[in-house]
Amino acid sequence: MNNSNKGKAKNILAWGSIVLLVLLTYHLQAFTGFNSNTYFFTHAIVDSPPIKINKADTTILQKDDTLRTPRLSEEKKPVVDSSKIPFADTFNIRLSKDSLLAPVVYHADDSMVIDVPNEKMYLYGKVSSVKYDENDLSAPVIEFDQKTSTVGAYLKKDSTGKVLAYPYFKQSDFESVSDTIRFNMKTGKGLTKGTYTKQGEMFVYGEKIKKADTSVFYALNGRFTTCNLDTPHFAFIAKKIKFVNKKWAYTGPVHPEFEGVPLPITLPFGIFPLTQGRHSGLLAPSFIADEQRGLALQNLGYYKIITQNLDVITRGSLYSYGSYNVTVNPRYFKRYRYQGNVNVSYQNFQPLDAGKTKSINFQWVHNADNKARPGVTFMANVNAGSTKYNSQVPNNAQLNFNNQLASTISYSKVWKNKPYNISINANHNQNSTTGITNIFFPDASFNVNTLYPFRRKEPIGDYKWYENIGIAYNGNTKAQSNFYDTAGRIINQINDNLKYGAIHRVPITLALPSLGVLQLAPSVSYEETWYQSKVTKQYNPASKKIDTVDIKKGLYTARQMTFGLTASTRVFGLFGFGEKSSIKAIRHEIRPSITANYIPNFNNKNYYKSVIDSAGNSRNASYFEDNNYAAYNNVAFGGINFSIDNNITAKFRNKKDTSAKADKKVSLLDGLSISGSYNFLIDSFQFSFISVSARTNLYDKINVTATASFDPYQIDKTTGRRINKTVWAKKPLTLGNLTSATVALQTSFKGGDQSKKTPTETLNSNRNSTTLNNDEYDRDAAYIQANPGEFADFTIPWSIDLSYSLTVSKSFDITKAGYTSILAQGITFNASTNLTSKWKLGAQGTFDVTSQKLGYLSGYLSRDLHCWQMNISVSPVGRSRYFSISISPKSTILRDLKVNRTRSFTDF
Repeated sequence: MNNSNKGKAKNILAWGSIVLLVLLTYHLQAFTGFNSNTYFFTHAIVDSPPIKINKADTTILQKDDTLRTPRLSEEKKPVVDSSKIPFADTFNIRLSKDSLLAPVVYHADDSMVIDVPNEKMYLYGKVSSVKYDENDLSAPVIEFDQKTSTVGAYLKKDSTGKVLAYPYFKQSDFESVSDTIRFNMKTGKGLTKGTYTKQGEMFVYGEKIKKADTSVFYALNGRFTTCNLDTPHFAFIAKKIKFVNKKWAYTGPVHPEFEGVPLPITLPFGIFPLTQGRHSGLLAPSFIADEQRGLALQNLGYYKIITQNLDVITRGSLYSYGSYNVTVNPRYFKRYRYQGNVNVSYQNFQPLDAGKTKSINFQWVHNADNKARPGVTFMANVNAGSTKYNSQVPNNAQLNFNNQLASTISYSKVWKNKPYNISINANHNQNSTTGITNIFFPDASFNVNTLYPFRRKEPIGDYKWYENIGIAYNGNTKAQSNFYDTAGRIINQINDNLKYGAIHRVPITLALPSLGVLQLAPSVSYEETWYQSKVTKQYNPASKKIDTVDIKKGLYTARQMTFGLTASTRVFGLFGFGEKSSIKAIRHEIRPSITANYIPNFNNKNYYKSVIDSAGNSRNASYFEDNNYAAYNNVAFGGINFSIDNNITAKFRNKKDTSAKADKKVSLLDGLSISGSYNFLIDSFQFSFISVSARTNLYDKINVTATASFDPYQIDKTTGRRINKTVWAKKPLTLGNLTSATVALQTSFKGGDQSKKTPTETLNSNRNSTTLNNDEYDRDAAYIQANPGEFADFTIPWSIDLSYSLTVSKSFDITKAGYTSILAQGITFNASTNLTSKWKLGAQGTFDVTSQKLGYLSGYLSRDLHCWQMNISVSPVGRSRYFSISISPKSTILRDLKVNRTRSFTDF
């Protein structure tokens, strides 16, 4: 081969390139109208803006059209205004009409095949995927058609026909699993076959699903259910369904299906809410039968959202015998400010064998966030109503036996950087058995914290003893009244029984340094009480009882002063065990306290002689006995108040771990206290009654509390009266004659996972959630407690909550010449157990051990049906008896879709 011209060709090619570059430069300069080579240089950089040149630049253009660094001695040259230079890229790219608007990220586990002539690409592999914009597709086989911008995905089976993997598609809030998927990457529209998707709590299946856009899709031959099985236990079947994502589902003719068997019930159309938040709508009723009320459509209601912070629940029940009740429940909630609700219920009860009874109940709950107004708190919990309201609520044994109603409204304010505060409280209580209602009108308490008037503003060194003298003020005023709601003329009763008054206390304290192991605290207190009336009572021989003789209205005062000195200390005892013992040590702590008091008698003038029986016996009675505040004693007190408290703890040794941190401390006795007083200034009965209380927790499972009261004086067996002789003269090792005692035990046990919480405990632990306010938590907790069978937890094999109380009261019986005891024992229980993994039995109630009678008893039997639950509730004893059978879905969205059968029976 001849290579003689090889080098010559290279030189020719190089010189030709230079000539071409010069010509290109010339034509470009001619086209733009500039002669500067610098302009070509700046625009020869791809996708770069032109260099901006101004006076502040350290690099300027010279006449010789070259870039260099200027010298300080040189004159400034004219600067080119870069803002007048048009911006233009070197490359002008024109996009194809079939190009995509976002990059495509793809992955193939096994292989990728590109079909160039047909402009198609195939991805193979178990988890092959394609991601484009908001579209995420994964499947074992994926096909991409570049001509139509269409992606297809298909399932894959093994040789036996078993599906190895399904196509999975996600677009915005829409997720689905299908047999086949095809969608257009430009329009976002698609068509799938054999598709499963989920909308909120609803599981949706369609033979074909057409995706119209990101929020709307259509299903052909579809079903939707809350059962998460491939073959659900129940479903609603419709030929055509339109879904608006997380809002609504619309169908044509629809019918339910259970275990694959269609029911002969068809609705012409269906509208199903899928909204994730709250929305207005009807509240489904229950159909029940009541012996005294007849057939009923119970708790039909409507929920209405008025504003973002206000909604109303209205419910009503209508009975075939003429009874009805209506409940209106507005609720309000403002985040970080306040929340509450009002519940007004009206009952018109027309039983077959009794007269018509009308009753009403009013409830108001309000809670303010303390952070909204620091230093100010306001809360209300009002529960008031007619005497017979609770007893006439159907199918609620607990409420039927509740004869106590109470209310509290409180407001308090603490001024910042001020030593005073105020609190205002209003209360109410009523007993539906006696029919009496007590009203405590708003009482105000104003308190001034302890002030130290003798202290220096800028002390140097320790305070002098007199600088620790502190003075405070506590004032309270209140008014109260009562009435019988069955007696009529309630306003007149309130006015006739109205009582009011005020009390003022000025305590003076002195904080002294410790004297070794003793802590001394002297005190002086002045107290004054204002009363509204003076009442005189005497025995009436005609009526054979003590009657009111005279009532004088006005403003009357009484006062009292107290001087005291308190000495307290703490004593510790430690008992150790050997190294082989599992008990390392037992510690005993004793906290004795003695207070010497002197109270002079300022109240002789406020007492009179009152005859109390036909024999002419009398007693010193106070004119102020029937007022709001207790009357002061008319005897001076000069004596001591004493108390002693005990605490016993044990430390157990961990034989596997010898470190000190491994030792376990156990409280054997949380507290055992004894208290009483002795008066030196009276000639008889110097000792007061002696009080004893104890509390402990056994094995961290059983809470035990006990209280007792002892009389230290003997009793005259002929008259039954106390005599001025202590029992210690005969029995030195005793506290006295037992007059009353109470013992209460409470325990809770459960099997299975001990950390798992019950539904009520879960609600209480999540009270700070932003989705529910406190009132909704309380209402849900009350519903769970009243209907435990609907919330049976089958993961807890058994549980029991048990409380026991024993009360003893003793009185001297002259006929028996000894004490007689009255015992009252009661048991409250709540227990459940799993009969099988799908059946649970439970019961709750009270039992009066003394009378051997059940207070109330209710039981339930629950059956877990996977996505449904069956509950049988029964209350076989008591005034109101009932049984109820219900089958309902577990899903909250279909809670009202239940089959219910309830019958009630009432005894009068």
